[in-house]
Amino acid sequence: MENLIEIENLSKTYDTGKVKFKALDDVSVKIQRGEFVAIMGPSGSGKSTLMHIMGFLDGPDSGSYVLDGRETSKLTDEEYAELRKNKIGFVFQQFFLLPRINTIENVALPLIYSGKNDNAEMPSNLLAEVGLASKEMNLPNELSGGERQRVAIARSLVNSPDIIMADEPTGNLDSKSQTEIMKLFEVLNQKGKTIVMVTHDEEVAAYARRVIKIRDGKIVSDVKKNCETKECVEVKQEKTLRHTTAGISGIEFSEFVKQALSAMLGNKMRSILSMLGILIGVAAVIAMLALGEGAKDSMKQTFSSLGSNLLMVMPGANRMGGVQMASGTVTRFTLQDVDALAKLAEIKMSSGNVNSRAQVVYGANNWNTQVQGTGENYPVLHNAVPNYGRFFSDTEIRIRERVAVLGTTVASNLFGDSNPVGQTIKINRVAFKVIGVMPSKGSGGFRDNDDVIVIPITTAMYRLMGKEYVDSIDAQVKDETLTQQATDSITAAIRKRHNIVKTTDTSFSIMNMADIQKSLQATMGAMTLLLGCIAAISLIVGGIGIMNIMLVSVTERTREIGLRKAIGARKNDILMQFIVEAILMTTIGGIAGIILGSAVAYIISLVVHWATKISMFSVIISTVFSIAIGLIFGILPARKASELSPIDALRYE
Repeated sequence: MENLIEIENLSKTYDTGKVKFKALDDVSVKIQRGEFVAIMGPSGSGKSTLMHIMGFLDGPDSGSYVLDGRETSKLTDEEYAELRKNKIGFVFQQFFLLPRINTIENVALPLIYSGKNDNAEMPSNLLAEVGLASKEMNLPNELSGGERQRVAIARSLVNSPDIIMADEPTGNLDSKSQTEIMKLFEVLNQKGKTIVMVTHDEEVAAYARRVIKIRDGKIVSDVKKNCETKECVEVKQEKTLRHTTAGISGIEFSEFVKQALSAMLGNKMRSILSMLGILIGVAAVIAMLALGEGAKDSMKQTFSSLGSNLLMVMPGANRMGGVQMASGTVTRFTLQDVDALAKLAEIKMSSGNVNSRAQVVYGANNWNTQVQGTGENYPVLHNAVPNYGRFFSDTEIRIRERVAVLGTTVASNLFGDSNPVGQTIKINRVAFKVIGVMPSKGSGGFRDNDDVIVIPITTAMYRLMGKEYVDSIDAQVKDETLTQQATDSITAAIRKRHNIVKTTDTSFSIMNMADIQKSLQATMGAMTLLLGCIAAISLIVGGIGIMNIMLVSVTERTREIGLRKAIGARKNDILMQFIVEAILMTTIGGIAGIILGSAVAYIISLVVHWATKISMFSVIISTVFSIAIGLIFGILPARKASELSPIDALRYE
């Protein structure tokens, strides 16, 4: 019978920091294929250390270890993981069943790392072999000690290993369960499995065909039983070379997600608290960017309502933030100035404006609003052709007719759902006939652009407001390329008409709405970016919370990590498991944050009446950022988990 295990001059010393303890001292042993070997010795003798080195849960300081013809003493961690996965099945005294998954899932756990998880019948067949066919859906805490150990045995067999290594497999069992488990090992040995068992119990060792005794790190006896008194079956097995999978040990990504979900559901409150930071951060980003985008869209709508290629001529020359404000010495514009500008070669049309606030009454309803007197060109200049009714004509302006066109807000507050056209309202106790309703223009910042009444400029100046001069003049340039020429022409015309000496600081100003729009858009863009960055800080804080929780999770699940490594998980497998768990938490938190942020933005628009707009960009950037947070902050705890030594992790208290 060929040797499966050949160990020569193996030594192992543990350094506790204060003292050095030599667990194995120049040990040599050979184990043939198909043997049933019991390793015995008192506590601290080195028997468990020998088995752990045989199973690649620990490594020797010196010596040679040949497994199935292959020298293993100088292999990498990845190669040791491959050997644990394909050659060895472990049975532990503490069973090490994962508490959050059922019996059949515990048995199938090694298949994840071996790439054989397409064999769905194997776990069920093995559970039937160990007498637990009816317990497939039970959780570990629903099983007796003997039943748990049988599940552990079934798990050790699922990858069809050459060797079963059992560390005190009956140490936590009663005598009846002990007998059942040992008879199960006998059957497995008779079927050709090589069994290496560590025990301190003579009764348990009696089931083995060979007993090796260790004391103080040295083998003191090695006794084989007579095959004439107990049946010895020689089973010839061909050596099988299994392909070493690259990447993530053949594990499917869906299995990582399943494992992560299981871990999250097993600690619901902790997972919720972890996701809460990401949720709040993403919600803040979505809501803040929605406010910024809404403000930009509102601004665009406002400038669109002012018309295209529009120049606004204003009295006054003081500047505030780059925009000239009317104060001090000013040029007072007249209706003749409006007509004069309309005759300039670069100007298509012009219109004067006067403004005032007034109390408006219709029946029992009243409303305080902005009243604007303007010319007949107003609908073209400001894209304000009435939806209902009509605008006033040049004739009505010349005869100072008392007619009015309402903004939608005024119409709604005075008339509700009724048609206001043809009705009579009173503006500061002066009766006006409603002839039209303008289209809705929305709000611009804190101002409602629909809260206005437009009347003929002559009526406003001489019948309602008592003004002799116009407040401003709108002039539409024939072509955008002529804007600067038009500005120069208007400046020259007004200076000539009002005998203004050319100075650096004039008494009037000309505002190009396109330039103002670009400036405000840049400002709003910067403000939106600032709001987004401030909100992103909470995402980073949430990521730090994820990292802390994951570090706690690694500590709590140290034994689980040890078990996974014992059944064949490599560093990359453990690394990916915890990274996927972190990403999954941040992704779920991010999706919930998107929903919450959208709801907050909607509520703000309803309650505060601020314009909001949720852009696809903000959704994408929030999702990507939350996933990146999970990846970045999940790497540290994942690396910590993957670097754990299998035996140190299994011994963790």
